[in-house]
Amino acid sequence: MMHFKIIPENYVNKDAKCAQIALGCSRAAHQTALRGSIKLNPQIATLTPKVRAFVERSAALCEPEHVHVCDGSDAEASALLQLMQQQGTVKPLPKYENCWLTRTDPADVARVESRTFICSERERDVVPIARAGQKSALGNYITPADYDKAVTDRFPGCMRGRTMYVIPFSMGPVGSPLSKIGVEVTDSPYVVYSMRVMTRMGNKVLEALRKDENFVRCLHSVGRTSNPSTTGWHCDPPRTIILHRPTDNEIISYGSGYGGNSLLGKKCFALRLGSVLARREGWLAEHMLIVGITDPKGRKRYIAAAFPSACGKTNLAMMTPSLPGYKVECVGDDIAWMKFDKNGVLRAINPENGFFGVAPGTSEATNPIAMASVFRNTVFTNVAETSEGGVWWEGMGAAPENVVDWKGKPWNAAAGTPAAHPNSRFCTPAQQCPIIDEQWESAEGVPISAILFGGRRPQGVPLVVEARDWQHGVFMGATMRSEATAAAEHAGKVIMHDPFAMRPFFGYNFGEYLRHWLSMPQEGRTMPKIFHVNWFRKNEQGQFLWPGFGENSRVLEWVLRRCDGEECARDAPLGRVPAAGALRTDGLASLDLEQLFSTPRDFWMQEADCIEKYFKEEVGDDLPNEMWDELNKLRKNFQQS
Repeated sequence: MMHFKIIPENYVNKDAKCAQIALGCSRAAHQTALRGSIKLNPQIATLTPKVRAFVERSAALCEPEHVHVCDGSDAEASALLQLMQQQGTVKPLPKYENCWLTRTDPADVARVESRTFICSERERDVVPIARAGQKSALGNYITPADYDKAVTDRFPGCMRGRTMYVIPFSMGPVGSPLSKIGVEVTDSPYVVYSMRVMTRMGNKVLEALRKDENFVRCLHSVGRTSNPSTTGWHCDPPRTIILHRPTDNEIISYGSGYGGNSLLGKKCFALRLGSVLARREGWLAEHMLIVGITDPKGRKRYIAAAFPSACGKTNLAMMTPSLPGYKVECVGDDIAWMKFDKNGVLRAINPENGFFGVAPGTSEATNPIAMASVFRNTVFTNVAETSEGGVWWEGMGAAPENVVDWKGKPWNAAAGTPAAHPNSRFCTPAQQCPIIDEQWESAEGVPISAILFGGRRPQGVPLVVEARDWQHGVFMGATMRSEATAAAEHAGKVIMHDPFAMRPFFGYNFGEYLRHWLSMPQEGRTMPKIFHVNWFRKNEQGQFLWPGFGENSRVLEWVLRRCDGEECARDAPLGRVPAAGALRTDGLASLDLEQLFSTPRDFWMQEADCIEKYFKEEVGDDLPNEMWDELNKLRKNFQQS
């Protein structure tokens, strides 16, 4: 059995006792079930009653050898790294400062959306009623009975011989009125270390819980398997399941140690449960980056942008602008929590504390800021390893000799298999970003002037379109489509509906989500402008029409001018687009603006048909009438064009 001996001795109280009870057991049973079979560190005595009860119930269910309450200290982080080296979970990368490589089980490399569920008494609370005989793609529902069965089939005794770590964490700056607190229990030191990077974790959060004991309960186990296929990476892929019960503020995950499946503050809390909390409390929890842009006059504005994973979010959040005199600073690259303040201004925080970015495609040419951020204090997952103790991935530059691939085997480029998994990641503290915004930890959040939607659309969709009004902007978000990426289970280049870049992350009925967005305009509020962008349009030869990356600052410049009310737009069937000469293209050669902004009538009539089919089959009677009105306007505009 594993004994957590490398944690300093004062962390472990060998005489402490823990209640041996099942989840949901009564307080009376709590008191009568003490057996003294689990070793606790003394800090458990300092937990608030609700947190301690959650920990004791979890320990009774999972039966760990030890329970360790994480304090978030450097000494604890060092001990975790030492332990993971002993277990074979991580290995040091001597080329860099405090960087580590881990390789997962090949069956545990991405989000498992098909095994991710939301529980409620009514199915319609979770997903719209799809067409008869068809399963909705806008979320997976599980009944309370099946939810409880999934837990009882997997969790009893699943942590035997292991340490159960208790992670108190804050999504957002500790103490901010926009932040929320969670407590995750897990048997994975990799999860603990990664949560320390991705959230504010440790004693400061425990102090905050003494003032307000409300928190989200997160239970995670990598599961039990008799024959792990990858040394040091335990998981149970055939039985992996991720469960959410919003009514109880509860997240439960079993069988996967990967990313968003196990770092439960990320997609599970920040988006699925977060969207439910946001609806209850009148704010927005969104799959959006937040970036600050300062113009040559020194005026600074902030933009939020929703793109599916691996569609350029991190590149935009860390952009090096090509336009002289402009400066871009990063608040967050993945998630935004946004709430109107007392003055009617929409303010946003990044609830995360780090970057969990896709590695392939990241290079000095595409994202020099990310490259300057990730080579210290970082955990790399499923990238390739070089002979000099560094990392490599596709798109990083020329492949060095003697590369070991993400499965730990010598890589043969001629074989055609990737050296790094397409969804390989870096987990890096956000404060290391050279362009991190000075307000990135502001308790009140930053003011949002514009919201962008976008995805990978190789055909038919113009570079940038401004919504006519808020309702039209909600329609833009509702009808987003994009090529599938390696971040999800789907393969290939199929164009998928991904409304608001939230398709895998809705915590409740999508129709109600749209109503919530439509309810945002209220008296006294200043509404951000909404735009749709597409950096990925191609010509007939398959070449990109727009250079992207730092040149995207040209589009942001036009967006900000529109936010200032400048008359630099013209009406078009899809909305407003840059007027002739309004988009700065100085210095760009061979740019076909006509094709970049063309909207072929046949393409868009087919697109309207696809949208109608999607609305009918996936949302049905739950779709707000405003969305049908916008679809009718779309058709009418192209019929008259």
